Amino acid sequence: MTTQTILLWPNGAPGALGNNDCDKPSLTVYKPSANATGAAMIICAGGSYEFLADHEGHDYALFLNQYGVTCFVLKYRLGSAGYRHPCMLWDAARAVRTVRSHATEWGLDPNRIGIMGSSAGGNLTATLLTQFDAGNPKAADPVDRLSSRPDLGVLCYPVITMGPNTHEGSRDNLLGPSASPDMIAKLSAEQNVTPQTPPCFLWHTWEDASVKAENPLAFADALRRNQVPFDLHIYQKGTHGIGLVDKQPPFKNAHPWARDLVFWLQAQGFTVKK
Repeated sequence: MTTQTILLWPNGAPGALGNNDCDKPSLTVYKPSANATGAAMIICAGGSYEFLADHEGHDYALFLNQYGVTCFVLKYRLGSAGYRHPCMLWDAARAVRTVRSHATEWGLDPNRIGIMGSSAGGNLTATLLTQFDAGNPKAADPVDRLSSRPDLGVLCYPVITMGPNTHEGSRDNLLGPSASPDMIAKLSAEQNVTPQTPPCFLWHTWEDASVKAENPLAFADALRRNQVPFDLHIYQKGTHGIGLVDKQPPFKNAHPWARDLVFWLQAQGFTVKK
């Protein structure tokens, strides 16, 4: 495993409020040491749009590296630094375009780029899964000419809705405390699923007292109605933010969701069998 960090916009991000580290969205690249499959996963850690939880970024990357997936941990802009939607979505979309633009250079398949997120990072993931675009063929920046559509999504105890079952801290950091009804609807991903939404893996726990299980259930229901393939797991045990549980590679004592995810990713042609 080797890592490097690249800025999404080397000359400054659109809507940047300053020139500090928090104003510079980036990708940290984690390459597998062996058996690379050519598949990529962009990872959006959670943290209520207030901070980024390392165990939902770095740890997930190390775990998926074991199965040949090249991972990119996204440092997206946060409400705690003064940012609001759509800056976070711009960062996620730019991440997909950036990986796609470097696919040949990095030995990746441009048609096997997934995105994965936990909690608020799951909200960002779900937003991109439902609000991607085909790119602007006339853009001066060649990266912006490419599609921001991920080829699949992984949602870990995600915040999906901005409505009654939302996580209020995440909503306020994303939209501010006085979001309009139209903005609430626009950022409630369960209301924006279409037949073009990519296939998804979703998991949550019944015991989660911070983000209600109604969030992934509503998204899965929307996927079903739009005939989008998905894998849904609601485990009884586990508090919010548990991640892999196991903190040390090779993560042999990881929560069962990790095993189930690898099984699903194998079916999508993303991972090697171990």
